[in-house]
Amino acid sequence: MPPTLLHRADIVAMPGTAKTHYLNDNAQRTNRSLGDATGLTGFGFHLIEIAPGRESTEYHVHHEEDECTYVLSGTGTVTIGDTEHAVGPGDFIAYPKGGEAHTMTNSGDEPLVCLVVGERLPHDVVDYPRTGKRLFRHPGLPWQLVDHDAIETPSAGAK
Repeated sequence: MPPTLLHRADIVAMPGTAKTHYLNDNAQRTNRSLGDATGLTGFGFHLIEIAPGRESTEYHVHHEEDECTYVLSGTGTVTIGDTEHAVGPGDFIAYPKGGEAHTMTNSGDEPLVCLVVGERLPHDVVDYPRTGKRLFRHPGLPWQLVDHDAIETPSAGAK
């Protein structure tokens, strides 16, 4: 059974996982999943570090899951919809499910360190507007990434 308490020394000693988003080579971060390390399954709780000039993820929106970020240190630019916002230590950013697409860029010259929290539902739909892609996640099925242009909407009453 995993520990339910991580002391600061435990967290600092965690090696972290280098992650690059599969749709954006510039979206690179180091991730320490504190939630996974302590057995949490209903939501992800991550300590992330983004190098200067890098993005946190590909610009996206979840249709089923809420997300949020709390900035611990460094400076960045959060893009929500078409608006950019400067962020720094102590700032909290909420990304409600079905809201506007978003991403974060480290716009400073030191690492941008944040806590990122998100739901872990068994299903979700994620749109990536800049790449024209949609991700479908459903229990028992492999993740499916499709082009927006390939999505067909059935007529009303179709089964």
